[in-house]
Amino acid sequence: VQLQASGGGLVQAGGSLSLSCVASGRSFSHYVMDWFRQAPGKEREFVAAIRPNGDMSYYADSVKGRFTISRDNAKNTVYLQMNSLKPEDTAVYYCAAGPWGLYHQNAMYFWGKGTQVTVSS
Repeated sequence: VQLQASGGGLVQAGGSLSLSCVASGRSFSHYVMDWFRQAPGKEREFVAAIRPNGDMSYYADSVKGRFTISRDNAKNTVYLQMNSLKPEDTAVYYCAAGPWGLYHQNAMYFWGKGTQVTVSS
């Protein structure tokens, strides 16, 4: 599976952005999909995950209530809707495929190239 994230950009604090991640390959619907982010000088951290059929999702405490992960298996795409953005959300955002219940970067099977999100104060 190859992953390609897009949708990043520059936004003011309090604003919104929507990220997309398109997967190649016919097995997309079999995978848990995740979003991670990495700020300069920091480790890559988990943001959100969604189960293969979209029936359950899980969020990092830092984004809970502000971010929403969703997926469209017919389009091989996973989304991350980000609302009420804060300067501390500034990071490169990555999509990944991995196991349900393990939310560390080392547990992921596949990674996409990241997309930069910058939130100005």
